[in-house]
Amino acid sequence: MLGSAGLLALFAVIGGVLVAGTEALTRERIVEQQRASLRSTLNEVVPADRYTNALLDDVMTIHDPELLGTDEVLTAYRARRGLEPVAVLFPVVAPDGYSGDIRLLVGISAEGTLTGVRVLNHRETPGLGDAIETRRSDWILQFGGLSLENPAPSRWAVRKDGGQFDQFAGATITPRAVVKAVRRALVFFDTHRETLLAPPAETP
Repeated sequence: MLGSAGLLALFAVIGGVLVAGTEALTRERIVEQQRASLRSTLNEVVPADRYTNALLDDVMTIHDPELLGTDEVLTAYRARRGLEPVAVLFPVVAPDGYSGDIRLLVGISAEGTLTGVRVLNHRETPGLGDAIETRRSDWILQFGGLSLENPAPSRWAVRKDGGQFDQFAGATITPRAVVKAVRRALVFFDTHRETLLAPPAETP
């Protein structure tokens, strides 16, 4: 009996070590996959050939419930070529989507023009509101090159509201929410431009 108990204990120890080792290796792999996925999404908004820094490491925290659409503390990523700022990328939330929050990634150049917008997460109606995704349509690509004053403030709206952006057939709420959130992101950038484009902190 003692021998059997000893073997069981030994197997338990070996099993515990194997599980712990597998978990550690898996965790590292998962973290790296998450970073690779995030890097890929960021590069859709600002292509990798436009910057030379480690984008995932040149970050700062941002917080502005009114303009960013959430009370969360968010992360902004700064793209640079050498020490010159190229663009800032950060999430913004459209809290007034048809089915709840629409989380967007917005890229804005150092000059204040949009480099791109992508959807990070949403629960909009399949076949209607999900046309904000690039896999469903190119609707969201139209923001590239626009700025706070281009179009004029009154035109930052869907056509139904007198603006220049198309709404979807049977779904006006979703594009309206996205347009408003993107413009708020531009206002946030304009308000905090100096901080967002500040040189990276020197490491001791």
